[in-house]
Amino acid sequence: MPDSPDDDLSGVPIRVLIVDDDAAHAETVADSLDPVGCDCTVVTGGKAGVEAVERDVYDVVITDMKMDGADGFAVLEKTKEELPDAEVIVMTGYGTIDSAVDAMQRDAFTYLNKPLDIARLRTAVKQASKRIRLARKNAELSRRLDERFGFEGVVGTSGPMRQVIEVLKNVAPTDSTVLITGESGTGKELVARALHQNSPRKNKPFVSLNVAALPKDILESELFGHEAGAFTGATGKRIGKFEYANGGTLFLDEVGEMPSDIQVKLLRVLEDRKVTRLGSNAELPINVRLLAATNADLLEMVGEKSFREDLYYRLNVISIRLPPLRDRRGDIPLLLDFFLRELTERYSKQVVGFTRRARTALMSYEWPGNIRQLRNVVERMVVLDTDGLLDAGDLPEEVAGLAQEEGDDTTAARGSGGGSDHLIGRPLSEVERFYAERALEVVGGKREDAAKLLGIGERTLYRKLKEWGLN
Repeated sequence: MPDSPDDDLSGVPIRVLIVDDDAAHAETVADSLDPVGCDCTVVTGGKAGVEAVERDVYDVVITDMKMDGADGFAVLEKTKEELPDAEVIVMTGYGTIDSAVDAMQRDAFTYLNKPLDIARLRTAVKQASKRIRLARKNAELSRRLDERFGFEGVVGTSGPMRQVIEVLKNVAPTDSTVLITGESGTGKELVARALHQNSPRKNKPFVSLNVAALPKDILESELFGHEAGAFTGATGKRIGKFEYANGGTLFLDEVGEMPSDIQVKLLRVLEDRKVTRLGSNAELPINVRLLAATNADLLEMVGEKSFREDLYYRLNVISIRLPPLRDRRGDIPLLLDFFLRELTERYSKQVVGFTRRARTALMSYEWPGNIRQLRNVVERMVVLDTDGLLDAGDLPEEVAGLAQEEGDDTTAARGSGGGSDHLIGRPLSEVERFYAERALEVVGGKREDAAKLLGIGERTLYRKLKEWGLN
């Protein structure tokens, strides 16, 4: 139990690495921090400390100064390089003013003399953890101008996507295993990358593997690695994806296609947090966050005995289902602008935007291939465009038939298709007006349809239009 409520580091346990040549002293430090909510790892020697921060993720690193091989400054510098959000506490039995100043100039959090005062140590760790959590909170706030615009590239303002983004915000800072489901092309890997980029693991590897793309024997080696001679053709040692992703995130796409015997091995790795290369008996500890995705119904596969029930529940700790594009049509205008900015920059094209006819057709299409298909269509239009304006004639055949004959709407396109980058730093009222006008243009001025696109009530939109002096 904590000594007092104030000593308890409430919330997610703080991960602490303790580096010291004196193993007994390091264990004593760990024992003193365990009761106040710290998850402590102990390594002996500076070299082991440097290797630990290279392969794993920690919130606080407590390192001795004088050690053989690599000293405390080496551990401090490697920590700041690999884990810039972590705080480092330096301790030494040979304290001098010069060494303390040197440590602080190298961005150490604080400097403690041995023998350690346990109360001061706990206070320092508590203060470091508060700084870390505050920094993460501020980083989250600064990443979004307005939460309605999405989550690190996951674009959407529709009701279904708001729910998805809210879950992403809550889940990203954790180590929870996430199962991402949805039709093909709905952006499952994009969501996985967003979870990684908004997690404490963001400075460690993000490793993606499509399970369905590999034969069984190759898949097993790709996941777990192999030793030389493990099988015919294994001429050298290979590091598997789990080892390569250590400290970071491993994303397994199309996990429903995994053979049953590899499912057993995957389950064992997730439960034991250890991996064994093919052809080896040595178990290697790993610290990997697993994200999985599938467009199959895994629960139905469990009933058919083609997917292990225990693995299903191990993967499905948090479930995120991505809606098909046809169920979030209100996001299409945002996605069109997003892809247009990305692709015009990529191909160095000058395109002012979409005409109303083109937008109407793109809004009306069913998009069986979802976001992937939409992006491919925009890319085709941008690449083949010759006049700087994407009109009905630039649409592919399957979409062009939905374009309605109208008068010349070039002016409307030029007024609405230039993207929304200019909104950055502008007042929220201007942002709201911009998207309200955009929605009204897309639906031909129909307030009810525009309100649905925006995900607000029609009366709310009517009130806003009156405030802005718009009919």
